[in-house]
Amino acid sequence: MSASAAGQMPVMEKPVSESNTMPKRMALICFLSLVMLMSILGNLLVMVAVCKDRQLRKIKTNYFIVSLAFADLLVSVLVMPFGAIELVHQHWIYGETFCLVRTSLDVLLTTASILHLCCIALDRYYAICCQPLVYRNKMTPMRVTLMIGGCWCIPTFISFLPIMQGWNSIGIDHVIEQRRNMEGSNSTSCVFMVNKPYALTCSVVAFYIPLVLMVLAYQRIYITARAHALQISMLQRAGGASSSAPGTSGLVAAPDSADHQRNHRMRTETKAAKTLCIIMGCFCLCWAPFFVTNVVDPFIDYTVPDKLWAACLWLGYINSMLNPILYAFLNKSFRRAFLIILCCGRKRYRRPSILGTGAACTTTQINGSTHVLKYTVLHNGLHAELEKKSLHSDIESHESCL
Repeated sequence: MSASAAGQMPVMEKPVSESNTMPKRMALICFLSLVMLMSILGNLLVMVAVCKDRQLRKIKTNYFIVSLAFADLLVSVLVMPFGAIELVHQHWIYGETFCLVRTSLDVLLTTASILHLCCIALDRYYAICCQPLVYRNKMTPMRVTLMIGGCWCIPTFISFLPIMQGWNSIGIDHVIEQRRNMEGSNSTSCVFMVNKPYALTCSVVAFYIPLVLMVLAYQRIYITARAHALQISMLQRAGGASSSAPGTSGLVAAPDSADHQRNHRMRTETKAAKTLCIIMGCFCLCWAPFFVTNVVDPFIDYTVPDKLWAACLWLGYINSMLNPILYAFLNKSFRRAFLIILCCGRKRYRRPSILGTGAACTTTQINGSTHVLKYTVLHNGLHAELEKKSLHSDIESHESCL
């Protein structure tokens, strides 16, 4: 009687435990699948759009965006699925060698993605904050190729080379063995731990240096965009004053012209600030928790819980899903190309001719997001000349005018 009861106890408890964990597991599977699917589709759409749209291929920044999309696509195809399987099943089933390969790919591709974001910020800094001639001299096709090549080569020195050589585990082999034994003798696990030198070197190269460069670049971009808005507002007020003065051709400024100009300038500045805050906010929100934890963990004797590690890691993976939205979907030219692809090339979404008449505009592109500083055509020679110079100051961005 007691033997049968003892034998039935595990049978009675197993369905109860499975019933408690099954909804959580299904929710986890759905969430991870959604992240991977959206990352794959979004980055594929960006790459196809640039390949099919000739105008998008003319802008140098888009080559960084395509390479970024390729890196994020590889993250979602080669890294995320194995991480999701391990997270759902709570053990590693692919062997120790592939564990090292998968970890090396993880470090390589995520670091490449972050370095691409840094290059995009530097490219936009040269395009917006420097003179057009300086930008054309700085961003030659050869230099763009070298920068993209550096985004792929530099991560190799902190991924495959040290990980496959075991440099990351020097001095902490006993800690890794203890962690493997804690997982249980009947299951295998992909344990990746780093010593203090590797944690500091990897984090500085992959995150902290790009973060500082991005903050400095976007700060200057915002200051320059604000200065452009102020200059355009001054030109508008000067044009309105000259047109309403005696002896002019009879043009009279609207009564609310000054208020309209101030409101437009404030909207432009607000839009630029919001876009930059979104870009930097998403980047820091996604990757800062992981790299802070990566640096802190070796100094607190590796006491960070596994669930916190998994949450920080997947938060970084989500950045690969957000990059197409931030760096492509916010750009009108990309949105038009996406609509042409998704709607099978309907004529209503085709690019209008740039030879047609329209209001003059200058554009300030911030990481693929276009902030247009429109102003009316001024009718005296000085203002017309200033307008002509302003229109030619951003020749690569003029097709993004709204």
